[in-house]
Amino acid sequence: MTTESRPPADPRTARRVPAGAAVLREDVTDAIRAAVFEELAAVGFARMSIEGIARRAGVGKTAVYRRWKSKLALVLDLVSAFATRGLPAPATGSLYGDVRALLEVASHALRHPVASQVIPDLLVEAARHPEISDAIKAALLDGQQGIAAVIVREAVERGELPEGTDPDRALDLIIGPLYWRLVVVRGDLPKGYLDDLAASAVGALTK
Repeated sequence: MTTESRPPADPRTARRVPAGAAVLREDVTDAIRAAVFEELAAVGFARMSIEGIARRAGVGKTAVYRRWKSKLALVLDLVSAFATRGLPAPATGSLYGDVRALLEVASHALRHPVASQVIPDLLVEAARHPEISDAIKAALLDGQQGIAAVIVREAVERGELPEGTDPDRALDLIIGPLYWRLVVVRGDLPKGYLDDLAASAVGALTK
């Protein structure tokens, strides 16, 4: 059975795995993820390497490759963990409430170090490499589009929005200003900013 470059687990708590399978220990995975943050802060995405990540994590390169096929896959996995993909759509019972809830989730995600340090760097790389652009879209945009579609559909059913409202336009109006402020300008959010932004987005959608 394949093992990893970390002390063996307590045999009383170790889970059984099929013969010949790699044991993907959670402490090793956590160490690798922490090393990615450090490596990105030190050298950026373009110069980051699996070798450097493994060295910081105190593991062999094979421990990294067992989990992720490339450094892009590794970073996108971290980014998507803080995106809204996989989260349920808000269900507050009103368009304003749903928009405000989505902004709350998005603001926490965009202020996390993963977003503030990694996303701008990845967008630079995406301009040069279409495969990175496609991967970022899959990790960040697709899930948010699905949530926006649910918010719009339910608002239409309640009579708050007209039939034919475009979910993509709704997402642009809701998240676009927040992304600009937090990721591009890197400004703070004044008290009441999310409330005002939610009201403005709802006003633009319903007029």
